[in-house]
Amino acid sequence: MLERIFDYLQYNFSIEATIVLLILIFLEAILSADNAIALAAIAQGLEDKELERQALNFGLVVAYVLRITLLLTATWVQKYWQFELIGAAYLLWLVFQHFTTDEDEEGSEHTARYASLWQVIPVIAFTDLAFSLDSVTTAIAVSDTKWLVITGTTIGIITLRFMAGLFIRWLDEFVYLEDAGYITVAFVGLRLLLRVVNEALVPPQWVIVTAIAIILAWGFSKRTEESENTN
Repeated sequence: MLERIFDYLQYNFSIEATIVLLILIFLEAILSADNAIALAAIAQGLEDKELERQALNFGLVVAYVLRITLLLTATWVQKYWQFELIGAAYLLWLVFQHFTTDEDEEGSEHTARYASLWQVIPVIAFTDLAFSLDSVTTAIAVSDTKWLVITGTTIGIITLRFMAGLFIRWLDEFVYLEDAGYITVAFVGLRLLLRVVNEALVPPQWVIVTAIAIILAWGFSKRTEESENTN
């Protein structure tokens, strides 16, 4: 019995565990860029900086609880393709809503507007959950040790909050960034849909990451006139 305990402790505090944790954090950061833009664009629909901050904080607390629940039930969830279909439909609906929403009077915004903070929080939480359906497979593939995956997820949520805060500011500075973000959301939605139809049709992760990098590069390619004048 004692030998098993020491073996367990030796593994959990080994260099191997540290490397796995770093890989999980790195993957969370790479795969969260498109998620961060989507959440930033949703929060920006409140048109009040303080409410935007609160929406991200409260929304991501709920999202964190949902992520942990998803990780703890991942083996069960992966047995049912209906979850991925719902996630794909939800993300593609967000993209459709974004590109079909009329622009405002200044002709600069697609973002749906929300009447209150409590309308935005569930949208942020469920959007993150839909993204997590795509990333949970990657996390479980890297390690099936629950505490490592949960630790990586915890740091990932903190990173996501920081990135979303940056993107809220950048959305006001770059003309194409919001559209670029939603195009990458469409990629994730289509990836989930392809997994439902036929796993063999799903492109490799490096293809998705490369495509997202190219789209985001386009998103940062042009500043708004107000931003250019400020600089």
